[in-house]
Amino acid sequence: MYDFKGQTIIVTGGTRGIGKAISESFLKAGAKVIVTYSTNEAAAAQFKQDNSQFAENTDIQKLDVTKYDEVEKFFKYIDTNGGSFEVLVNNAGIRKDSILAMMKESDWHDVMNVNLTGTFYMCKFAVMSLMRKRYGRIINVSSVMERYAFAGQANYAASKAGLIALTKSLSKEVATRGITVNCISPGFIVTELIQDLPDKLRETYLARIPLKRFGDAEEVATCVLFLASKEASYVTGSILEVSGGL
Repeated sequence: MYDFKGQTIIVTGGTRGIGKAISESFLKAGAKVIVTYSTNEAAAAQFKQDNSQFAENTDIQKLDVTKYDEVEKFFKYIDTNGGSFEVLVNNAGIRKDSILAMMKESDWHDVMNVNLTGTFYMCKFAVMSLMRKRYGRIINVSSVMERYAFAGQANYAASKAGLIALTKSLSKEVATRGITVNCISPGFIVTELIQDLPDKLRETYLARIPLKRFGDAEEVATCVLFLASKEASYVTGSILEVSGGL
């Protein structure tokens, strides 16, 4: 439905799960996609193999979004090798669940650093580049957990709620420069993040969903493509929930 030929897209955490579906959807729409991953070399190799037909338009880069100097170096790399991009999708995210009283301090900081601080770093450098073009799309991937905040996910829910606030604030700062900033808020999507759910808990969650099924990563990717498109030029500071009606 969308044509991204001639555009360059950055997708963090783009080799697995929702990120993989987003990256592949942009590739199929004709874009050049810079896909980042943090540590999983096997997943990066598998992504490259799965998308060998798009090899000329695929650039896979190892990046720890929690390291300011690595993010700065990453954007310098883009400036040196092609010079520009049009869309940033902040998808990198982790979960480390535990009830708050028993949560390790490191588990709190790790989740906040990847999910929220990493997005701040990426947005900071992206905005400086996009403002020069006077055009751009930033899409942050949050979660319905920012609203439901299940027990054992204080760190995850707080980080995803922070993304909503960051999105709304940044959207107002860059609107006059032709840059839109929006948020996708997926519900229960069939990825590795929910594979460890016990059967009884899966049944409980399914019962809460009006559509009575978990979503597919491709359904999230389709919504990301809309927000990244030129057709979505009047949508900014918005949260698009993809949750089956939760």
